[in-house]
Amino acid sequence: MSVPSWTVGEFTVHRIDEVSLPPATGPWLLPTATPDVVARHDWLRPHFAGDDGALRLASHTFAVSVGGHRIVVDTGIGNGKQRANPAWHNLHTAYPDRLAEAGFAPETVDLVVLTHLHTDHVGWNTRLEGGEWVPTFPNARYVTSRVEREFWAGYAMDEPRQQMFRDSVLPVEDAGLLDLVDVRRDGTEIMPGVRLVPTPGHTPGHVAVRLDSGGRTALITGDCVHHPVQVPHPEITSCVDIDPDLAVRTRRELFESLARSDTLVLGTHFPPPTAGRIADQGGSLRWVPVS
Repeated sequence: MSVPSWTVGEFTVHRIDEVSLPPATGPWLLPTATPDVVARHDWLRPHFAGDDGALRLASHTFAVSVGGHRIVVDTGIGNGKQRANPAWHNLHTAYPDRLAEAGFAPETVDLVVLTHLHTDHVGWNTRLEGGEWVPTFPNARYVTSRVEREFWAGYAMDEPRQQMFRDSVLPVEDAGLLDLVDVRRDGTEIMPGVRLVPTPGHTPGHVAVRLDSGGRTALITGDCVHHPVQVPHPEITSCVDIDPDLAVRTRRELFESLARSDTLVLGTHFPPPTAGRIADQGGSLRWVPVS
C-alpha cells in the first residue's frame, strides 16, 4: 500500500496511518457538531461525514524528511497499551510497518515532535521490550512545549492518564530523550524551516508545527482542530479541551490567518484526503481538500 505524501519545498510529508476511529467518536469528541450542523455543508460529504451526518475521524501521524533528516510529528495511540477508551485499548496495528515503508525505520528518526501530551498523540513514544516500555525512537530527541509538560506535572491526573504517562512519557524522560522548548508567541524554530506555533486551548501548551521551504508553507494541526466542520464553525469545541473559550479564540485567529495564505493544512485527525487549504468564500470559511 502506497504511503500518501505531499511536497512542501524541500520537505516531503508522509501520512502514516494508524487506525480509523469508530463512528461513536464524533458525538463524544465534538458533541455540538450535530447532524443538522453537518448537513449545512455539502462539501463535508463523502470524505469527512456520512449521509447520516456522522463525522469521520482517524488517527495518524506525519513523518517529515528534509536534507537527510527524519522527523515524526506525534506518535498516535500505540500498540498493546492499557487504555480506558475501548477504541484505543490494547491495539495491534501495522503502524511500525507503515512507518518503515515510508523510509522511517525507528532507529533512523532524528526528531519526534509532540504537539501535546494526550493519550492518542504519545502512544508510539514507546514500545514493549522484555516486559518494559522503552523509547521506540532510540536515536531521536523528543520535543514538546515546556508549558505543556509543566502543566501536566501539576495536574491532578486520574488513573488512566497516570497510566499513559507511566507507559508513554516517563520512559522517554527517564532515558534523557525529552527536551522542553520555550515557545514564543510568534513561534520558535527548532531546526531550519521547522517551527512550533503556539495554539493553546485544547491544552495549555499545545503547538502546531509549521514547515517553511522554498516559499511554500504547511501546518500540521495537532488537536487545535479535530475536524473540517470546525473551519466554518470554530465555536465547536472538543469535550476534552482544557480551556474551551481559549480554544475557540485560537481557532478563529488561526483560520483567519490561514485563509489569507496559501498554506497547506494537514489535519492530524482528518481522514483522507487529510490535506487542504482554508478558503474564504463570501465571508464564510470552508475547507478545500488537496489530493
